[in-house]
Amino acid sequence: MKQLTFIFLSLFCFSFAASGQKSVPDVNVKSLDGQSFNLKEYTSDPDKTYILDFWATWCSPCKKELDAISDYYEDWQAEYNVELIAVTIDNQRALPKVPGIVETKGWEYTIFAGNEEAMRTAFNFQTIPQTVIVKNGLIIFEHNGYVPGDEEELEEVMAKAKGGE
Repeated sequence: MKQLTFIFLSLFCFSFAASGQKSVPDVNVKSLDGQSFNLKEYTSDPDKTYILDFWATWCSPCKKELDAISDYYEDWQAEYNVELIAVTIDNQRALPKVPGIVETKGWEYTIFAGNEEAMRTAFNFQTIPQTVIVKNGLIIFEHNGYVPGDEEELEEVMAKAKGGE
């Protein structure tokens, strides 16, 4: 009986530890010119850190967050080898507004469009902005909403991830 209890507890602890590591979902997005990409494959480069930022043209906090990150982005690219992927969940009617906003804002991010329902389901979020940091194909950080200063928390996570290499 003791041996059976030990086996059960060992399996439980192993499955609990393994469940803490979430990999990027196998979900497709499109570039603004219509080219398809799989986010799981796209974010698999072990030498890079990825920030996935889910946003929409109608979301003011989303645009504020992307504006704030823009001030740091060039330094983050040099320091942490990071790529920010801004995934808009705008519907087909609003999608034509995206290139104009990106150009006006001067965002130098990779811009993808994803189906809102598919993104919410795959990444398990309800509201935007939803920000996810990916390292080695694993989600190492998730954050919902935006208040000024959140970008500093993102940098702390990236610094820790770099230190853990």
